[in-house]
Amino acid sequence: MQATYIKYILNFKRPSGTSRGVLTKKETWFLILKENGKTGIGECGILRSLSMDDRPDYEDKLKWVCENIHLGQERLWEELRDFPSIQFGVEMAFKSLEAANPFLLFPSKFTEGKSAIPINGLVWMGEAAYMKEQIVQKIEDGFSCIKLKIGAIDFETEINLLRYIRKEFSSEEIEIRVDANGAFSISGALKKLERLSKFDLHSIEQPVKQGQWETMADLCEKTPLPIALDEELIGITDLNKKHELLEIVKPQYLIFKPSLIGGFKGTKEWIDLAQAQDIKWWITSALESNVGLNAIAQFTFTLRNPMPQGLGTGGLYTNNFPAPLEVQKGHLWHRSQKEWNFNL
Repeated sequence: MQATYIKYILNFKRPSGTSRGVLTKKETWFLILKENGKTGIGECGILRSLSMDDRPDYEDKLKWVCENIHLGQERLWEELRDFPSIQFGVEMAFKSLEAANPFLLFPSKFTEGKSAIPINGLVWMGEAAYMKEQIVQKIEDGFSCIKLKIGAIDFETEINLLRYIRKEFSSEEIEIRVDANGAFSISGALKKLERLSKFDLHSIEQPVKQGQWETMADLCEKTPLPIALDEELIGITDLNKKHELLEIVKPQYLIFKPSLIGGFKGTKEWIDLAQAQDIKWWITSALESNVGLNAIAQFTFTLRNPMPQGLGTGGLYTNNFPAPLEVQKGHLWHRSQKEWNFNL
């Protein structure tokens, strides 16, 4: 088996704001396996400043993987616990190599185009007028669940945007999720949650920065608004530590980004723990190209979670790879009649 890797820079169509800054570019890496005339493709999607494996030796580890590909998927996965995005790329590449079609990893009614995945429409941070424009567009596009990034602009402006939505649409018509990306202060978080709860929101992701388990546990106990852990899961690779986090914090929801938590296997570990404690969850992409998004979507469909998932990021880039993925009326479809164009 031959293994190589290629770096690829994805360019945003429009600068996209989060509480950690504005994104204009996103780097990703493709692991390419070749054996007996077949090709396997895996995406190692790193998010700078957020991924556990945002390290100076990242490319060195990719080289090591290519040089040691003979160890096989299971052994490599264990050796890569400090590099969750590479774990994901390795899993994807081996699954792709085994498949009849390198992009058909989990055959299902989804890949046959017979069933779709409900998704939320993502509204990025920005000036109030731009955020309002996005909200209107998502609703016109048929989304019944929208997710707003908050925490970077004035809180009163964000409250007014939520007031605007609720004036036009009830919670039965539009489900609203908000994502603070850890932007709230410890002292002010609960008051903000109380104000946000007035707008019949579904949930808030990561109100305060990760790593403050006791603070988050207190918030989850007192909150009038369901809390979803997102960044909190990053960097926790030991199964006992994962169990300890959920036992202490007792969140209402968990959000899984396979690129950030060890791919399919890492996600399944979290799902098993969540279900044992009756914690609900959903899956979100982490700004991968269509290659990674395709793998995550196919995997997600097999889990049969009826909640809207966070898989609507395929249209963010000017130079994404044409793929059979299509968003229509708040659902992600796999249109098998459309062709892939994966040219690096």
